[in-house]
Amino acid sequence: MSGGVDSAVAAARAVEAGHDVVGVHLALSRMPGTLRTGSRGCCTIEDSMDAQRAANLIGIPYYVWDFSERFKLDVVDDFIAEYSAGRTPNPCMRCNERIKFAALLEKAIDLGFDAVCTGHYASVVTDADGNRELHRASAWAKDQSYVLGVLTTEQLAHSMFPLGATPSKAEVRAEAAARGFSVANKPDSHDICFIPDGDTRGWLAERVGAEQGAILDRAGERIGTHEGAHAFTVGQRKGLSVGVPTPDGRPRFVLEVRPKTNEVVVGPKEALDIAEIAGSRYSWAGLDPIASGIADADADGIATFRCEVQIRAHADPVPATAHVAALAELVIVPDEPLNGVAPGQTAVIYVGTRVLGQTTIDRTVSAVPAA
Repeated sequence: MSGGVDSAVAAARAVEAGHDVVGVHLALSRMPGTLRTGSRGCCTIEDSMDAQRAANLIGIPYYVWDFSERFKLDVVDDFIAEYSAGRTPNPCMRCNERIKFAALLEKAIDLGFDAVCTGHYASVVTDADGNRELHRASAWAKDQSYVLGVLTTEQLAHSMFPLGATPSKAEVRAEAAARGFSVANKPDSHDICFIPDGDTRGWLAERVGAEQGAILDRAGERIGTHEGAHAFTVGQRKGLSVGVPTPDGRPRFVLEVRPKTNEVVVGPKEALDIAEIAGSRYSWAGLDPIASGIADADADGIATFRCEVQIRAHADPVPATAHVAALAELVIVPDEPLNGVAPGQTAVIYVGTRVLGQTTIDRTVSAVPAA
């Protein structure tokens, strides 16, 4: 129970469905700040108190479990390491992967619980053979299946999402108000929870350090100077401090971050179009493509299949072809180029409403080769 409206309603629905429910709030930070700033941040003392009030109204036991050290190691330190390596991480994916459905689930099972129930907008469907699949929520506008794409077959067997079939967030808020929950109109949290002021660049500068480096064009010519490569992400346009204008006057965008040489490569917007993405850190949310009957392996053991790929939580899915290559990486080729994709992001693949799996992007291939 995060202290928000979704988890409070999910807990209430789980009780009404006949389950023996215990409310658990995760203490993920030991920062001195205890209050939310508007809708920034989460998992504060204030949130814990909101969760406890909801648990009291529902009539279930309530506990706070301290996962702050695990969160620091698996999410915060990972975030810093990824940026230091020139990648763009998604800490919400890492939190779901390593905290909520790993550390929390492991402890819950050890204590005799059957499942972790959350307020995510997604659905778990069991097929005719008893295999569990992860699917989009009924309301695509609120669908959160993307951030759950990291769940494995074993984790899906112990996951419950009572809000998956709910048509809208407004309906959840109305239900919360009818139940007397004080969080009925509480704003949704957004941004990175451990950077509540939203200043990611400043936060990273304090931990990674800032050192001047070169800004290069695609031909390798130095055209400017930056104050620290960690402050740049692929697709960024503002704050480039490039002193040499382009011949045609068109703006430049960040195309690549090179942490080893502390260089940032910039170029035209069309160079952000990506024709292929691949990653070796992939997983399947349920049966793999061959076991699902979606793909057949060829003589080399490579299974090619049609799917849709989504590279951000609120992006539109794009038709694509995917296969697992001999180098043990998931390769995805979209029918139309993807725009502004960066290593470190997560590509989640779907077949219809089903989440088939995901990979952390290790490499990209531009649709517009350098001249």
